Amino acid sequence: MLERALPFEIAAAARPALPILPLEARGLVFEAGGRRLIDGVDLLLRRGLRTVILGPNGAGKSLLLRLLHGLLQPDAGLILWAGQVADRAIRRRQAMVFQRPVLLRRSAIGNLRHALAARGLPFAERGARARAMLEVAGLAGLAHSPARRLSGGEQQRLALARALALEPEVLFLDEPAANLDPASTLAIEGLIQRAHDDGVKVVLVTHDLGQARRLADEIVFLHRGRVEEQAAAARFFSAPESARAEAFLAGRIVL
Repeated sequence: MLERALPFEIAAAARPALPILPLEARGLVFEAGGRRLIDGVDLLLRRGLRTVILGPNGAGKSLLLRLLHGLLQPDAGLILWAGQVADRAIRRRQAMVFQRPVLLRRSAIGNLRHALAARGLPFAERGARARAMLEVAGLAGLAHSPARRLSGGEQQRLALARALALEPEVLFLDEPAANLDPASTLAIEGLIQRAHDDGVKVVLVTHDLGQARRLADEIVFLHRGRVEEQAAAARFFSAPESARAEAFLAGRIVL
């Protein structure tokens, strides 16, 4: 049986020719409450690699993700997309899914339709794309259920389906499977893997080392707002260069 092409698969050939990757941070600084929370981050994220950001609590992982996505503005430094500062066109080519899904008081399919309308997709195309993504996410049978009454795992799959319906080239994920049961985690990871297979650049924050081992091509290890190490996942897990990364992997408290 042939698989139906997904919306973001069909759109791949129609995407703008100019690349938006690599994504680069140069001397990134962010301060709040008199504290420097992101401290001179230099980072280069390339196409084709699933990047997982690891680090102890308070390292600045989620904050870095929000800066890269453009939800927050740095106090110093630059964020460059293929060498240029993000404009409206670049921002429309990325999406983000949060640890706690932000869903509208609408049906599941209504949430997708609203996002597609906000993106400017013609009315005639919204229903078909929304239904296709709900099917991919295993939520077709819940299309007309109130989104906020779905289970936690279903809500997170809906949030991910909504993001993917926008056909992003870069997908930022902040602890997308935190506090979910194993079956829901597996479903979320399946969607992430499928997006990666279809050419979406994935940047994922997680506290789950098992998930990082399953999904990562490269690891960025953050500590106190600084990048301690950036390495291929296999090398990082077998022989981390940073003493703090080694302690983190061993389950020791990292100060």
